[in-house]
Amino acid sequence: MVPLGAAETPLKNASLMPLWSPQAQFAGYYVALDKGIYARHGIDLEILRAGPGCSPADELKNGTADFAIFWLTTALQHRAEGTELVNLAQIIQRSAMMLISKKSAGIETIEDMNGKKVGLWEGDVSIPPRTLFARHGIKVREVRQSHTVNLFLRGGIDVASAMWFNEYHTLLNSGIDPEELNVIFLRDQGMNFPEDGIYTMEKTLRDDPVMVEAFVNASLEGWRYAFDHPDETLDIVIKHMREAHLPANRMHQKWMLERMRDLMRPVDPQGILGYLVEQDYEAVGRAMQKHGLIQGYPDYSVFVWRANAGQR
Repeated sequence: MVPLGAAETPLKNASLMPLWSPQAQFAGYYVALDKGIYARHGIDLEILRAGPGCSPADELKNGTADFAIFWLTTALQHRAEGTELVNLAQIIQRSAMMLISKKSAGIETIEDMNGKKVGLWEGDVSIPPRTLFARHGIKVREVRQSHTVNLFLRGGIDVASAMWFNEYHTLLNSGIDPEELNVIFLRDQGMNFPEDGIYTMEKTLRDDPVMVEAFVNASLEGWRYAFDHPDETLDIVIKHMREAHLPANRMHQKWMLERMRDLMRPVDPQGILGYLVEQDYEAVGRAMQKHGLIQGYPDYSVFVWRANAGQR
């Protein structure tokens, strides 16, 4: 007689490297972990420590992570350099990146930034604004921007890079009124470069397509649960933030979760959660190639996973 549970299939070990430290930007994954959704889909998932000094794309490439979260521009750059990665799901559908200045600085357009001190983050996330400046034929005085808004608040830069779900709200919480700011969304400048996506290596997809599909299904289920149960989700996110010894402001995380809902919603009402639209992919690839950031980019059918899990 077979003991009860002996025939159960063991969970498959897998790891995920987020783009940054625990916060509501990644709520769906932490919810799927804590609510047992990954386990129910047959996966024993470890969410790896991320943050300053960590490159999800590099962790994916060197095999430390099975899955990673990073921007489409980052993925195309690494793909152009020979890294055989593939987009499994496009989480953020519309760009959340902004360039912010104080109205007192008189900067109302991209052209007004010519010669101004503009804060840019290090690494691949500076690709979209640099592409925008190249498109407008302007040269800004690039200043390395840390992961706080302090330099902008102290007047050390004229323009700050910001994400709608994060730094913009931090500025408002610092006591600045929205009416005091000039805000330029990159997406309103013809630069709707979709950001957070789920990626894996082609080898991982070839070796275990069932596990990959299960991971994507569980992740998207985690996001749906997160949006349907926001208070519980905030409890989970804040728990993980405290475990990582990070300051946790519930109001800020609530704003972030609500903006993630906005950003993940497909632009087309008939669209599919987590689906990378071909026109968006082509637009990003063409823009990066035109401005010399990449030599070329693969065909959409090669770059984007088109199994059933990617078309719900």
